[in-house]
Amino acid sequence: MKKSVISINITTGKYSSFLARILDLARSEKSSYICVANVHMLVEAQNDNKFATIVNNATMTTPDGMPLVWSMKFLHGLKQDRVAGMDLLPDLLKQSSENNIPVYFYGGTQQMLDATKEYVKANFPLATIAGMHSPPFRPLTAVEENNIVNKINSSGAKILFVALGCPKQEKWMADMKGKINMPMIGIGGALPVMIGLQSRAPQWAQNAGLEWLYRLVQEPKRLFKRYASTNTIFIWLLLKTKFEQVLNTDRKDLDYRF
Repeated sequence: MKKSVISINITTGKYSSFLARILDLARSEKSSYICVANVHMLVEAQNDNKFATIVNNATMTTPDGMPLVWSMKFLHGLKQDRVAGMDLLPDLLKQSSENNIPVYFYGGTQQMLDATKEYVKANFPLATIAGMHSPPFRPLTAVEENNIVNKINSSGAKILFVALGCPKQEKWMADMKGKINMPMIGIGGALPVMIGLQSRAPQWAQNAGLEWLYRLVQEPKRLFKRYASTNTIFIWLLLKTKFEQVLNTDRKDLDYRF
């Protein structure tokens, strides 16, 4: 089941149910994609109807950031588990290693993929990496795309981790649905954090929904403009949606009385 939060539909359920469903998709070799949603993705979807359609057509859209978890409570009175990419990625690697499910990594630099291979080998020794590919930083030709699809499908992998960054990875996964025979998961910035290229906010900051502030301190030049814009827009959209929700409820009550 999904619940609408402004411009995107968020999948509901316990954290464990997301893991279980992804593993089921892997076992069935179901071509599908999972979006790991945060405020940035929501605002991108608000500003781009085509991108909103891509996110809302995903098999699952997880509430990655605490602001989306709080929004589920604020708009729908629903207590929803957070399903963060930074938790989902290592947990899926653990589950896939225990269940003999090979994985594939697509995206990022070759240096990052090499570091990922070493990290997985050290921390998940039973995990099987069926392949890795660092695509060029340009649009692929039809021939290149077809070669990549064949390479991934013939690798034996059953889960594809996609690290191209939002919104590029979501658009790529949507294009690949029906071509790549496995669930694709947009892990974005979770990969460099997992392998130690970037540090994650302490638990208290995660619980308080301040991971964005922690990241801003780490990369102020790159992130200040984005956060100043997206966070402000998100708060405005959330309050506007709640106001319209209350107004519509009052109208329905009034119509019922008369």
